[in-house]
Amino acid sequence: MLKLKPIISHLSLKRLLSTLSPNVLEPLNNRSLIRVAGPDVSNFLQGLITNDIEHLSSGPGCMYTMFLNSAGRILYDAIVYRNSENNTYLVECDTKSADILQKHLKLYRVRRKIDITSLSDELKIYALFDTKNFDLNSNQKLANPPLETPFKAHKELLIYRDPRITNLGLRIIAKSDVNVPEQLGDNFNVTQNSSSKNYRWLRYSLGVGEGVEDLPPGECFPLECNCDYLHGVSFHKGCYVGQELTARVHHTGVVRKRLMPLHFSKIPTKYPDEKIVQENVSLGKLRGIEGDVGLASLRIAKTLAFKELKLGDGVAVTSRPSWWPQEAPKEKIKCA
Repeated sequence: MLKLKPIISHLSLKRLLSTLSPNVLEPLNNRSLIRVAGPDVSNFLQGLITNDIEHLSSGPGCMYTMFLNSAGRILYDAIVYRNSENNTYLVECDTKSADILQKHLKLYRVRRKIDITSLSDELKIYALFDTKNFDLNSNQKLANPPLETPFKAHKELLIYRDPRITNLGLRIIAKSDVNVPEQLGDNFNVTQNSSSKNYRWLRYSLGVGEGVEDLPPGECFPLECNCDYLHGVSFHKGCYVGQELTARVHHTGVVRKRLMPLHFSKIPTKYPDEKIVQENVSLGKLRGIEGDVGLASLRIAKTLAFKELKLGDGVAVTSRPSWWPQEAPKEKIKCA
């Protein structure tokens, strides 16, 4: 039986609550967990993921990453969690791809003593976030919850800061039979979500993709899906599957299209075509719509040249998300 050991300190908890209150708790039924364990598990995962597993040895409790195919295209996005058990990690992925990811892991396991087990029936994942007061223009950095000082009042929960951007709130892992709102108690000021702004709305409003619907397997490259901006790729670690093309694109510094948010001033009455074309200019592809926001893979320069975009009978605008890093001005070098 997997033991849950909380990894959030009282001090870190107060900091998190100061920026995330009141909070909406939403079960993420489209996300599943896989337990990967064994004496060589770190080296095993290191050769398969875009991020550096060594970050979890002394840093944050979880990290964002992606699994790629040999051509450098995304197979699965994931969050890898450090666990209190030695040589054990929990890998969160889209439920639709959980079985395929297990097969992918077992394919590369070869003769290593690595145990790969689905925990979809045993553990559930929740998001705790604020849809009313969060500031899209703010991305305040929070201290990483230290593993050594657990918050004793929540000993049946694993609580993590989302490793991508602060505005996404907290990730909570609990056993399936645990009453999570009761465990969180009044300290977290959990409220019923009375608006249409659910977790998917929050992600889309920020321009963050997640799962096979937003990141179709075998179609996308990690940098085009903002894996680098979301702290999900290391350019300093050794080789991993799909690393060559990812490193080459990074070093050339040319990423012409990325996932970007859409904000609708007029919501389409029916789902628009996937292809986004404006004045005969192909801009990209629509990934999804949730209420008055959407997510699209767009050619950045071409798209930003238009004040608004027409999608079916809907009208939307987009912009560079505030959490994207600022681009350094490019200076022209004069030859003597």
